[in-house]
Amino acid sequence: MSEPQYPDSHISGILGEVKRIAVVGASAKDVRPSYFVVKYLIDKGYQVFPINPGIAGKEILGREVYASLAEVPGPVDMIDIFRASEAVPSIVDEALALDPKPKVIWMQLGIRHDEAAARAEAAGVTVVMNRCPKIEYGRLSGEIGWTGVNSRRAISSKRPVVRAGYQNRGLRRP
Repeated sequence: MSEPQYPDSHISGILGEVKRIAVVGASAKDVRPSYFVVKYLIDKGYQVFPINPGIAGKEILGREVYASLAEVPGPVDMIDIFRASEAVPSIVDEALALDPKPKVIWMQLGIRHDEAAARAEAAGVTVVMNRCPKIEYGRLSGEIGWTGVNSRRAISSKRPVVRAGYQNRGLRRP
């Protein structure tokens, strides 16, 4: 089974289009990767909805935590999955039952489920597997490329051009 390949333009397009993101498996523990991703996405201007039935009704970074995708008020554009691969089929089922359906189902680093991905894609939902939106955003916006992280681009001593304000939604072009 080969690793899915996603062109930078595809990932950049997704991150530039979505606005409302549900993070399934979000943790309130500030040492967990899901916490860092929730914080980063909020800082970049996304509306983030943490999903974790174990702490539903509480807050993560000032955002109410929901027990399920169905409880999120209003539609979500993207579902970011921070659960083991075995949990993906039921999450995809829940996502496909939403009205409207999300535009994107994103599976975090190390998470992949080809059958569930095929079902989502057949229903018209874009799927990304084994990637982190925080890492991809930082890489594609130039935030982390000049600090030693592989951006898959030519090495340069020039710092990236900083647009006006805090690098909020740095992937969007005016």
